[in-house]
Amino acid sequence: VQLQASGGGLVQPGDSLRLSCVASGRIFSSHVVAWFRQAPGKEREFVIAADWSGGSRYYADSVKGRFTVSRDNAKNTVYLQMNSLKPEDTAVYSCASRRRPISSVFATIFNDQSEYNYWGRGTLVTVSS
Repeated sequence: VQLQASGGGLVQPGDSLRLSCVASGRIFSSHVVAWFRQAPGKEREFVIAADWSGGSRYYADSVKGRFTVSRDNAKNTVYLQMNSLKPEDTAVYSCASRRRPISSVFATIFNDQSEYNYWGRGTLVTVSS
């Protein structure tokens, strides 16, 4: 599985931006997907995760109500929609994936980056006025 993230750029506070993560094949029915981000000088942190087969979504507290995740199966693409962006959202955003575990297991590991086998190269999002 290969992933490619794109869509980053420079935006102003309050703006919206949509990132894309294209997979090398039709994986989203059998895999879970997550987004992580790494701000300058900080550790990489969890942002959002989705298990479409299990019907679950998980969000970091810092992005709840502002970020959403969706997919387009026909395009093998997952989207991260980011609204009401803040300067503290500035980071390199990376998508990650792994074969879907059972729902109860994923509920305990969704934010653990070591659990993801496949990673896309990150895309930089800068939020600044």
